[in-house]
Amino acid sequence: MEQPKYRRIVLKLSGEALAGQQKFGIDPDVVNSIAEQVKEISLLGVEVAIVVGAGNIWRGIAGSSKGMDRATADYMGMLATVINSMALLDALEKIGVDTRVLTAIEMREVAEPYIRRRAIRHLEKKRVVIFGAGTGNPYFSTDTAAALRAAEIEADVILMAKQVDGVYDSDPMKNPNAKKFYELGYIDVLNKGLGVMDSTATSLCMDNKIPIIVFNLNVRGNIKKVVMGENIGTYVGGELNGQRHN
Repeated sequence: MEQPKYRRIVLKLSGEALAGQQKFGIDPDVVNSIAEQVKEISLLGVEVAIVVGAGNIWRGIAGSSKGMDRATADYMGMLATVINSMALLDALEKIGVDTRVLTAIEMREVAEPYIRRRAIRHLEKKRVVIFGAGTGNPYFSTDTAAALRAAEIEADVILMAKQVDGVYDSDPMKNPNAKKFYELGYIDVLNKGLGVMDSTATSLCMDNKIPIIVFNLNVRGNIKKVVMGENIGTYVGGELNGQRHN
């Protein structure tokens, strides 16, 4: 049987991805589909950690732009990520996947507190680990949380699940002539201001040599394809070989 390319991954999901077509809240069908795809790669022996955003419920930066205290707005966003984490936990457990939610803000009644060694131990036992509440600090995005956790657990790669099939030089939803990138260096992402991750998260990945693969979550089976090393999406890293192409 073909072996996965990556042993331990961080899957970064946006909150909007969980909302599906309804654009707000949580669509159970979408969450169940993601859970089934995660189970598929877990059965291959891949150690899976997940970081999920909260844009389907609350965006801290949107609240602060309308006069709310930024730190308060960000903490609200962190709490919203825990709601999404619990939805994923429920979907995974219902299909027989042993899962744990670890939160950067302590809330023992619903989740375990984040402890790095405990997280790694869960992964070694082939449990799916969901990291909730971001980094536990305001002013940091869930992209940065994904980069930080990936560094801490020594993940092989960050899989950025998006609504498009890679990184483009402009919004492909608005510009039909947008050019897709198949390989990018970290510096390219930073210099060109490409919307892969925010600059803090990208810099953290660059400093720790963690590659990022941006791919389309809406195509079922893509998570497995990326884990198996298939040439889809956009690869962001320090070592580029020019072999990724259309």
